[in-house]
Amino acid sequence: MPVKTKLESRILDDKDKKILMILQKNGRESLTNIAKKVKLSIDSVHKRMKEMERKEIYYAGIFIEPRKIGFPLIADVKIKLRNITELEKNQFIKNLTNHPRVIDLLSIMGEYDLTCVIIAKDTNELEEISTKIRQTYSNMIADWKAMLILKTHKFEYYDLE
Repeated sequence: MPVKTKLESRILDDKDKKILMILQKNGRESLTNIAKKVKLSIDSVHKRMKEMERKEIYYAGIFIEPRKIGFPLIADVKIKLRNITELEKNQFIKNLTNHPRVIDLLSIMGEYDLTCVIIAKDTNELEEISTKIRQTYSNMIADWKAMLILKTHKFEYYDLE
């Protein structure tokens, strides 16, 4: 059954959701296999995927397990900021985003303003990274609460059915 609205202007339909579910399970699934599973042509699947990427519905990429590549310590740091200007906040976020050991940085709602995931090779490196960030931005950071992540049980999987 043909879609009545143009791909660029419509929201996700069931076929799009099925494509996303397949890609979540295997991001390297071939267009041929996806097309068979969702009962569309390869061209239609390809167009839908490109359009969803353009709309930033999903990002193609891979998930890396830090422990397997030499970073056994993973810390989740909650950061509360002082009364700072938007410019100061943006600069702080930019600097953390560019830090080679910061793998996730999210603005959050609640008692803290940011959650920052830091990876390290050992406790000395984690302490060094943490201390440097806290000292460099001591005038901006009101509170810093760090927790070690022991094990990942689930990581960003969306049930779209």
